[in-house]
Amino acid sequence: MGSAVYIAGVGVISAIGNNVAGNLAAFEKEQAGIGAITHMNTRHKGELPVAEVKLDNEELAALARMSAETSRTKLLSVVAAREALRDAGVENIPGLRTGFVSANTVGGMDKSEDFFVEFLKDNSKGKLRRIFDHECGSVTEVVANQLGISDHVSTISTACSSSANAVFYGARLIKNDILDVVVAGGADALTKFTLNGFNTLMILDKNFCKPFDDNREGLNLGEGAGYVVLVSDKVAAQLSKPMYCTLSGYNNSNDAYHQTASSPEGVGSFMAMQGALNKAGLQASDIDYVNLHGTGTPNNDSAEGTAVKRLFGDSYPAMSSTKSFTGHTLGASGGIEAVYAVLAIKHGLIYPNLRFETPMQDLDIVPQKHIAKGKKIQHVLSNSFGFGGNCTSLIFSAC
Repeated sequence: MGSAVYIAGVGVISAIGNNVAGNLAAFEKEQAGIGAITHMNTRHKGELPVAEVKLDNEELAALARMSAETSRTKLLSVVAAREALRDAGVENIPGLRTGFVSANTVGGMDKSEDFFVEFLKDNSKGKLRRIFDHECGSVTEVVANQLGISDHVSTISTACSSSANAVFYGARLIKNDILDVVVAGGADALTKFTLNGFNTLMILDKNFCKPFDDNREGLNLGEGAGYVVLVSDKVAAQLSKPMYCTLSGYNNSNDAYHQTASSPEGVGSFMAMQGALNKAGLQASDIDYVNLHGTGTPNNDSAEGTAVKRLFGDSYPAMSSTKSFTGHTLGASGGIEAVYAVLAIKHGLIYPNLRFETPMQDLDIVPQKHIAKGKKIQHVLSNSFGFGGNCTSLIFSAC
């Protein structure tokens, strides 16, 4: 098994920017991407804020160099994955075994919704090709073809921990000498199905979300894609560019508490974080920054906060929820936030937790309120906790 898995490239598109540079600029300005619904045709326009990528399908298709008839999830995935591959600069190394491990939760649901709007009015109407790529794996396969990757292609869909699991599965493929390079992460587009589903659960905030605030009322859904390019130590030695960092720790745990809620004691969250620390050979005191799952729902933040308190005690590191910028991007969140973790190490950044005002009762956790620069960050813990108790934590460490 290889001694280390390195991050050679990163790519991201979200509500705060169409690439890495755009996302970093938004963090610098403390400018969130949350606002009114513009792209979806839904009855909730003007009622529920979301974090949309600021491109319509035609503009996004032009950026992805694909047809606007394809699903928005694919378009987002292609844009971010291509950026990550370009950044890594691995294309000139011959004979590499390359894989694409991508996550999503909605597949081509947006195009399926378009089809059924017409079909239900008249069952002779509707373009069947719109539902051809409905399922999650189809998105991954199409994007892999666009990237020219065929040695290994996998799809992971474990709710909101999906792309974090994709990242650490990619690392295991490298460590076990199955692949040399893995593009890993995920993508999800906003759809009426997910918006209505989360609204039915009564966990959407009608205002901009306030993660970890005592007066939080719920989450804002978002969309986007984020990928990291993982490489073996042998590939890293052949690249002329410096590596960003290593993926030093990872763990997936499940407390089997509830279909959609976290256990009040944060058992799964704690096990994921502690397991990642064990894998990395680190102590809790070694962590310099935690990118919280931090959705803004009463249950999630209380459970995660309880787990954080149990793990770090009173000496907790800097922490924040970047979902206060991007909204909750579901299957893409672990990949997007993995990119942010990598960039935090490279640029010495601690991102702000926007709109935080009042600490939670019984949990005196005060996240970072404004961006901090020039910090020496050696280890970043990134949390992604999903429905069904599927909890994953990743640790990125400076080289």
